Amino acid sequence: MSQTFKDHFSNVAARYADFRPHYPGALFDYLATLVPRNGIVWDCAAGNGQATVDLAAHHHRVIGTDASREQIAAATQRANIEYRVAPAENSGLPDSSVAMVTVAQAMHWFDLPRFYAEVNRVLQPNGVLAVWAYGINQVEGGAINETIQDYYANTVGPYWPPERTLVEEGYQTIPFPFAEITPPRFQMEARWTLEQLIGYFSTWSATNRFIKDKGFNPLESLTAHLEPLWGGKDSQRLVEWPLALRVGRKK
Repeated sequence: MSQTFKDHFSNVAARYADFRPHYPGALFDYLATLVPRNGIVWDCAAGNGQATVDLAAHHHRVIGTDASREQIAAATQRANIEYRVAPAENSGLPDSSVAMVTVAQAMHWFDLPRFYAEVNRVLQPNGVLAVWAYGINQVEGGAINETIQDYYANTVGPYWPPERTLVEEGYQTIPFPFAEITPPRFQMEARWTLEQLIGYFSTWSATNRFIKDKGFNPLESLTAHLEPLWGGKDSQRLVEWPLALRVGRKK
């Protein structure tokens, strides 16, 4: 796990806000059943506030933190959300001040022993930690999906940070020193145009590392390959992501 903050996303903060898929509403409905709604939620590594906003619809107050100043600057504002620039391992929050800590698609970047110590410090008794991540997407259409899987594994595959393996494993291999709760199963879905899908790929850290190393954008050839298969500029196809969720209470 990361010992220092590895900033893979500040340079794509605006695109991240525009093109990242949305988490299912049922996930936030479920999380809201685990703690009192008047309790404070700390959304750690909030990025552009994608999960933070949905949490704010269910809870009285949400504090979103991220180590990237650019991501926080691009975050969606709500009256009951407070955003702060802070690393996961040093939130600056008071002891025993939050009912729940959430981490969306970021746990694999943390120094886990230090983060867990911080979670235990800020959580109230019986407080909850909920972390989730989504893996590689599947796209409707056999030839289209095969091309996308090849792009993920082979074209930009060597450029994924090693922490990506933890996402592919659904966080099942990380230590989780909390009284674990078995959650329901959730899946992310969207109907996207090809332009939206390519925009999403442009936010991948592996895509941007490829561009930096090779000096050209691999999405241009991917787009050219997919266009005749897609079915028109305005055509939408079903895109699905498996969502892995781990939940536990403070011991």
